[in-house]
Amino acid sequence: MRVSRHGTEWMFDMRMSAGTLRHILWVVGLLALASVIIGQPKSHAVAGETELWQALKSRGHVALLRHAIAPGTGDPPDFKIGDCSTQRNLSDEGRAQASRIGKRFRANGIEIARVFSSQWCRCRETAELLKLGPISELPTLNSFYQRWERRGPQTEALRDWLLRRDLSDPYVLVTHQVNISALTGISPMSGELVVIRISKTRDITVLGTLETE
Repeated sequence: MRVSRHGTEWMFDMRMSAGTLRHILWVVGLLALASVIIGQPKSHAVAGETELWQALKSRGHVALLRHAIAPGTGDPPDFKIGDCSTQRNLSDEGRAQASRIGKRFRANGIEIARVFSSQWCRCRETAELLKLGPISELPTLNSFYQRWERRGPQTEALRDWLLRRDLSDPYVLVTHQVNISALTGISPMSGELVVIRISKTRDITVLGTLETE
């Protein structure tokens, strides 16, 4: 059947296109609903660096810091928590970077902070070199790069932990790219800070990022 004789073929194609469009819209709507259900952070870019540093000095704000430069990807097969010889560690460049990050905090009026770290050596060493105060290990900050099934439960546990904090002091959480990306949707570079705000309504809002180089 041809369009020139009856127009039936054209109408059939239009109906198929409309059906396809409805299916696409249904899928998009479902994905949007899913993003709300899993509580993805809201995004709200702050004007600039000065505002972000100021935010970190006010109640309800947290700095998520990806560990400093540690060449390579993942960890060796014989990886063990507490044994740095089995892990991917900071390079000399990474150690110098971590020290500079600490100086950036102090230059912006943050001398002391509540510092929490992944149990991975490259995160702990980054945290130590910041020299912002005592360090507490927080297992929910541990990398799940090679245990991807932990992504959902661990991210939700971190979110719950954040929502239970008083956050009256500056908070710095030293962790890994995968952890920060799962919580915020942002993939930071080594030594980059992601600044988030925890609201009274239990929303997590990404304010922006601070490159430390």
